[in-house]
Amino acid sequence: MPRWLPRALVLALALYSCFLLGSWAFHQLVGLLVNILLAFFLALAIEPAVGRMAARGMRRGLATFLVFLAVLVFGVGFVVLLGSMLAGQIVDMVENFPKYLDSLINWINQSFHTDLSRVEVQDSVLRSDWLQKYVQNSASGVLDVSATVLGGLFRLLTIFLFSFYFAADGPRLRRALCSVLPPARQTEVLRAWEIAVDKTGGYLYSRGLMALISGVAHFVLFEILGVPYAPALAVWVGLVSQFIPTIGTYLAGALPMLIAFTVNPWYALWVLCFVVVYQQFENYVLQPKLTSKTVDIHPAVAFGSVIAGTALLGAVGALIAIPAVATLQAFLGAYVKRYDVTDDPRVHGHRRYGEAVVARLQKALHHKKESSPDES
Repeated sequence: MPRWLPRALVLALALYSCFLLGSWAFHQLVGLLVNILLAFFLALAIEPAVGRMAARGMRRGLATFLVFLAVLVFGVGFVVLLGSMLAGQIVDMVENFPKYLDSLINWINQSFHTDLSRVEVQDSVLRSDWLQKYVQNSASGVLDVSATVLGGLFRLLTIFLFSFYFAADGPRLRRALCSVLPPARQTEVLRAWEIAVDKTGGYLYSRGLMALISGVAHFVLFEILGVPYAPALAVWVGLVSQFIPTIGTYLAGALPMLIAFTVNPWYALWVLCFVVVYQQFENYVLQPKLTSKTVDIHPAVAFGSVIAGTALLGAVGALIAIPAVATLQAFLGAYVKRYDVTDDPRVHGHRRYGEAVVARLQKALHHKKESSPDES
């Protein structure tokens, strides 16, 4: 046996053990790492507001606390307002449920010539096996729901604490990071940090402005139709449609359509038409103008980044995908050399028929001139 073989085996086993240990530690800490990543992007988003307040003489810790307090007050107020709206609407729907059931049974009897009664339908539903199984599963799942809620609150608290530290100690964090890098690398890191702050903050503020415009537009519609809880529904549509990527528009429009349906079924159709028309106006007119200086990325790239972020990190990845891609695009754009584009009609994707005919004639004449000396 060669003398190096035992040492090589020991080294291989040690490396394999380190790999297994690192893989186990990564899988155990992946939730914490995702929370830290989300907290970092949240700190980047509020950095412009904290920086402006700190530039006016306020301590960064106090400025960060005031920003988070404003976000917390707004979030709690929105949840309470939405919860009261849903509670009242659910109570109204439960009280009016016999009327809805009677109208449905009458329609079925008239349309299909049946002889159903509400008492028979209620008895059949109450005695059904699926309802009993649903009640049993709901009773056994109360503890699971409570554990999920507590876990979500703890995760939210963790994200806010890390984000507070990142925002309040931003300059100290940058100095600590630059202290282990050479001067040339320090400039690049600070430049990347500044781009990330501009893109993330710009994404948040542009989305906030579009949420405000969307909320006002839908509030006017709800007031005209007489839909109850118009202010809360307008805030719901504005926030959900702008801050939940891809499917946010459909989630935002579902709730006001349901509540409008309880008032008048035709109102739900009007709400659906307005949501579709406003979405097109927002995609092709409003969004390009508001995001041209903040997160100017192609819609296809934005959609692909959301899908990729969802596949990698779930909902967190979908939330931070667009500002992350905008930051990467801006950072690469500072180093990729660009040239002036030639003034050619083919660049614009179209060519006039007359120009094509002239080009073909010129090409044919040129070919004929070249072939004439050869024949002679």
